[in-house]
Amino acid sequence: MPVDRLSDLRNMVVQLFGSEEAATPSPSSSSGPPPSSVEAEASQQDALLAMMADLVEFLLLKYRAKEPIAKAEMLNVVPRDAQDQFPDVLSRASECMLLVFGLDLKEVDPGEHTYALVPTLGLTWDGVLSDEHSLPKTGLLVVVLVVIFLQGDCAPEEVVWETLGVMGVCAGKVHCIYGEPRVLLTQVWVQEGYLEYRQVPHSDPARYEFLWGRRAHEETSKLKVLEHLLRVNGTGPRSRPSQSAEAVREEEEGP
Repeated sequence: MPVDRLSDLRNMVVQLFGSEEAATPSPSSSSGPPPSSVEAEASQQDALLAMMADLVEFLLLKYRAKEPIAKAEMLNVVPRDAQDQFPDVLSRASECMLLVFGLDLKEVDPGEHTYALVPTLGLTWDGVLSDEHSLPKTGLLVVVLVVIFLQGDCAPEEVVWETLGVMGVCAGKVHCIYGEPRVLLTQVWVQEGYLEYRQVPHSDPARYEFLWGRRAHEETSKLKVLEHLLRVNGTGPRSRPSQSAEAVREEEEGP
């Protein structure tokens, strides 16, 4: 996997999850706990992150191979002396798979304790090519669809890039997971039918905007986006009343 587990992946996790580890008090802080306590906590966080990265790498390999995922196999990824931390490691890895790669870890057979990874929001495209180094890119597509939704179904190009920039995804700069994002947004996803990229009417100089494409409307819905927002960061119907009402109305009306 072309992602350094303790650098590129860690940066992605911190940018998307919030820098909990970065918020650990400095040993020199007069108001914080004793240095030994701080160092022990930092070491524990690093160990959890390393185990999470190992599990994420394992899950990606299973996804590319299109193989079911057994709980026993996931347990084997975690060292024997850290088995009691497996629930926390699995929770972190699942969140990483969802936010970074746009993949949901779902239990498909409770009796056998087997799981499968599926693209979130009902999307069918994952961006994984025959190239052994390609990685799922659905996570970035989900972010763009969410931004468009929150902008009232039509997002100015500059707003989209500003949002992606917070994640370290910049136009013209090759990303370790998503590749060259401008190509994805303005070519690949337009050709795949997930996005519409058009010039703002009567704009001079020309400005551009993004909308959901036909395939996005067919495969997902605004209600699913609302549920996704509520799941990942608590941004739900109460904080977006107009979008919520419209999403529910569209769901009731159907295609």
